[in-house]
Amino acid sequence: MDGDPFGLAPKAAPEIDANAGDASWRVFPNKKRLGAGWRLLIYLAISFLLWNISIFVLGQLLRPGRGSFSFSFQLYGEASSFLAVFFAAWIMSLVEEIPVGVYGLPVRGAFGRFFSQGCLFGLCEICLLMGLITVLGGYSFGSLAEHGAAIGEWALCWGFFFVVVGLFEEFLFRGYTLYTLAEGIGFWPAAVLLSIAFGAVHIHNSGEGWVGVAGVVFVGLFWSFTLKRTRSLWFALGMHATFDFGETFLFSVPDSGMIFPGHLSNATLHGPIWMTGGTAGPEGSLFDFLILAVFFLAVHYLYPAEQRQKSTAAAG
Repeated sequence: MDGDPFGLAPKAAPEIDANAGDASWRVFPNKKRLGAGWRLLIYLAISFLLWNISIFVLGQLLRPGRGSFSFSFQLYGEASSFLAVFFAAWIMSLVEEIPVGVYGLPVRGAFGRFFSQGCLFGLCEICLLMGLITVLGGYSFGSLAEHGAAIGEWALCWGFFFVVVGLFEEFLFRGYTLYTLAEGIGFWPAAVLLSIAFGAVHIHNSGEGWVGVAGVVFVGLFWSFTLKRTRSLWFALGMHATFDFGETFLFSVPDSGMIFPGHLSNATLHGPIWMTGGTAGPEGSLFDFLILAVFFLAVHYLYPAEQRQKSTAAAG
């Protein structure tokens, strides 16, 4: 078990005894605090309660038409969902007596170097992916779907929207949940389980398929890897946001099986599913798996584990 999975907790923070056996589910495994399993359940219960309250309030205030798309409702829904999971983590941080930034989103460095590097990776990923599909004749840009000032307006709207989506999804699956579950069963077993859960929630999207879900699971593992190496969710958040922005707006293709209004062009994908990802979108393409495999190596060399360990020792 990992006492401090992300390496961000101050030294004074209480830690689970690594020799406590099934300590994750004991009420007080080391006579200091609740076991990881119980804390995770409490966190999820608080998050679920806050999320339901926020969605109910939004539904009463905005009253979106059934079956119709409302950008404002989608945006406020994602924002309130993030606030629900983050506020629940803040409550747990008070109980655990550690800073809430320990769970992966430290204020120091917010939207800084790691976020910028993640944005660059996400933009490179979608451009490389669509470039390969285009070269093989699987993508056509089509005519412009928006014109004039509307292009800039939609670009800003979707850019901001996907930053909020990244905040919510990254913190939900790789924030407090991963931090706490990793204390109980280890970082990588926890990362695998939560990446599978990350993929599973996408299966209900219209147009999504099992290959697309596998792609979501794989990128979830990659983002867990970036968290392990950078000790921060800011890299994953930036990459998540720009990749989704590229799919939805820039290249106007399905994003996890969904096509939203306000995209740049009337683009089309044509060709074998292994190449284009089919209705799931390019994230289900074989090329994306290969690109992410290369990205694993890139992050491995950009953020060596040995260097991180030396920095930690020096700081101590």
